Amino acid sequence: MTEVLVVGGGPAGMAAALAARRHGARVVLLEAGDDVGGQYWRHLPAGRADAGERHWHHGWDRFLALRAALRDDADCEIVTGAHVWSVDRRDGAPPLVHVVVGEPDGQGREPRTYDPAALVLATGAYERTLPFPGWDLPGVFTAGAAQALAKGERVAVGRRVLVAGAGPFLLPVVSSLLRTGAEVAGVVEAARPAQLAAGWATRPWELLAARRKAGELAGYARELAARRIPYRTGAAVVAAHGTDRVEAVTVARLARQWAPVPGTERRIEVDAVCVSHGFLPRTELATAAGCAVGADGAVTVDARQLTSVPGVLTAGELTGIGGVDLALAEGEIAGSVAAGGTPAPGAVRERAVFRRFAARLAAAHGIRPGWQAWVDDGTVVCRCEDVTAGALRRTAELTGSRGLRSLKLTTRAGLGLCQGRTCGRTVEDLLTGANGVELLDPGRTAHRPIAIPVRLGELSDSTRTRNREDLP
Repeated sequence: MTEVLVVGGGPAGMAAALAARRHGARVVLLEAGDDVGGQYWRHLPAGRADAGERHWHHGWDRFLALRAALRDDADCEIVTGAHVWSVDRRDGAPPLVHVVVGEPDGQGREPRTYDPAALVLATGAYERTLPFPGWDLPGVFTAGAAQALAKGERVAVGRRVLVAGAGPFLLPVVSSLLRTGAEVAGVVEAARPAQLAAGWATRPWELLAARRKAGELAGYARELAARRIPYRTGAAVVAAHGTDRVEAVTVARLARQWAPVPGTERRIEVDAVCVSHGFLPRTELATAAGCAVGADGAVTVDARQLTSVPGVLTAGELTGIGGVDLALAEGEIAGSVAAGGTPAPGAVRERAVFRRFAARLAAAHGIRPGWQAWVDDGTVVCRCEDVTAGALRRTAELTGSRGLRSLKLTTRAGLGLCQGRTCGRTVEDLLTGANGVELLDPGRTAHRPIAIPVRLGELSDSTRTRNREDLP
């Protein structure tokens, strides 16, 4: 029986695991959290279950069906609290995958090593937030963090909250905030009407295949209208103000390339602001395994979701940001292929539909370079190392360097605890804009190590375990 290891228990990973089982493979599904579902289906733990949980989610019944099918299958092992800390590459085969199982900061975690016949990576994405003066004040949250606190803890990030950034993800965040009792002062979308139309209004008949998305949008629009929440396009939060925490933000109208229009600034009193400008694929594990990554930062796959490494497949946001429907379709295809089967034609069609949808999403809400104009020299860009935009710009100008690695080493931007997960792409953009040349090594900030704290004792336990397994 083929052994398929799936890393990531979100929609893509769950779909991959179930598809692999349908094709007869034995499956191990690794999930770092306490339950499967990922960020999309983040929910209260069983001990604090909410009878109204389905009202917080789209597709909740599908999640319940997926989880029940995997839990009830004796040949599918779901391992929660599983943290991959290392992989060993091998020629012509998927890598060995080293895991510790248990609480992230707990004692006595169990070391395990997996030697799969096929490996499916479904590790999701990071949220991207463009910096602005004051974004390091308490009370400034990523939109994803606000939604995670609302869905996973039923906690509101503030009493009066502004939601800003770019993309349709802002709307479910508003919905989650309202359910926690927060007042939403407004929604500020950076894309201007012309940009939105370029993405969504071109060849509108093609959207018929993804028409269920229209139902979700209509629901959010009704919610905004019922609460009289203003929705403004072509604008952005360009500064946050406060002493010990956020007390107000400045919102400005944006020009075509997202540069603030002078004289259009407006101050809004809030005690929290949630900001999101899209997502970036979480590629550390795929990169460690040797998978090729494209210029867009996504893992390169073929029509069967296979990467450049034999026996390694990826699905979901790793292959490009596209949302839950694309993740489910890609996961089903990847799981089928990993088990040696043929993907269902329906999944292939769904993937094509929602890849086109993802392309529209990028065209309608993609970041434009003018945002750098609202980042003044005193704005902290790398919060781990306290590196400002001015320091980055001066270094690029004084050194004339075109090497991202050397510029990072000189400024220490992206070298702190998060290893550039928060600031990496922003650092690249600012350096490119500062010296006006193409970097010799763009995308390098995505080539970061797997960041899972592991004690030395756990490493020795893992080594002993592997040695015992190698004995005849």
